[in-house]
Amino acid sequence: MRIAINAWFLSQPGTGSGQYLRGLLRGMAEAGIDHEILLVTPSGAFELEVPGLQVDIQTLSAAFWRGNLGKVLFEQVAFPWVCRRWGAELVHVPYWGSPLWPPVPTVVTIHDLIPLLLPAYRGGPLVRLYTRLVSATARRATWVLTDSQASKQDIQANLDVPEERVQAVYLAAAEHFRPEPRPEDEAIRRHYDLPQRYVLYLAGHDVRKNVAGLIEAFATVVQGDADVSLVVGGRLPAQSRPPLYDPRPLAQELGIAQDVHFVGWVEESHKPALYRGAACAVFASRYEGFGLPVLEALACGTPLITTTASSLPEIAGDAAMVVDPDDTAALAGAILACLVDETLAAELRQRGPVQAAQFRWADTARQTLAAYQQAAKRAGG
Repeated sequence: MRIAINAWFLSQPGTGSGQYLRGLLRGMAEAGIDHEILLVTPSGAFELEVPGLQVDIQTLSAAFWRGNLGKVLFEQVAFPWVCRRWGAELVHVPYWGSPLWPPVPTVVTIHDLIPLLLPAYRGGPLVRLYTRLVSATARRATWVLTDSQASKQDIQANLDVPEERVQAVYLAAAEHFRPEPRPEDEAIRRHYDLPQRYVLYLAGHDVRKNVAGLIEAFATVVQGDADVSLVVGGRLPAQSRPPLYDPRPLAQELGIAQDVHFVGWVEESHKPALYRGAACAVFASRYEGFGLPVLEALACGTPLITTTASSLPEIAGDAAMVVDPDDTAALAGAILACLVDETLAAELRQRGPVQAAQFRWADTARQTLAAYQQAAKRAGG
């Protein structure tokens, strides 16, 4: 089968869609998939190594594709045109942005419905118009993939896509997220000037991530355990402007600024060292299509506290403590429990890698290939 993939996010490995595409391609190579793959991208500024996978790359590098209008034109005009010219038998768009007039059977991966379901993310008129466009394109796709059962239910309820055309396929953590310490771990932690004993948050800074709830909970934690610090990773916004949130003023207001270390952007290869050094990790999000940081923490054997929101209980299983995202007292209590109860922490450290091992990119790739075949069969009647 000749499969063309929209690789708009290939040059953006720090984004969720970029991580998904790279993980999927690595999984295809690991699974020994031998179909012809064409990646169509607007940028040649990326590194990609997928030995064992037959991949061609067509780069449409031009300033024309920059900006919001350029992205829409790439998705709706340029990408379908390349697919027709190449003779694609199936198209996969690995994010919410498939063509309104698909050139061949089309699979689209919708990771979540954030701009549709969460008011803070709806944006201005142009963003809302784009959301309406991609909602319409999803209904025209042959097959819809998503990252969790929770997201599948959202898609069925809000996009009016029949259940038989929506399939949940789980993602996975990258291979370097492992519990075994590495010789460079200590040097990496010194690079970020980490305290000896810390609780770790390592994700984004938008309002649904609920970092404000974490900061408020940690203000209670330090009253019971003054020897622990909170380490907050991720690039901070210059100011709080929905959907972005800057937690630094809140830490100052609560009088715990000296207990919270904002370390900024953390390199992907450095993340496991930070997880392995943490007393526990917290991911208190209110909405996730999947929640990759949950798997990354579990894979490193870090005791984890997460929430009951959307997909997170699916991913965490019984390997994490799960609380209501809006119950800061419960969140503080869970953190303190991990800090003071060594038996509980040891049990979570043991359960985490076992849970994470159930999610593998090779399995994601195999299930995705099965979806391709279902889509081709459905389109063929």
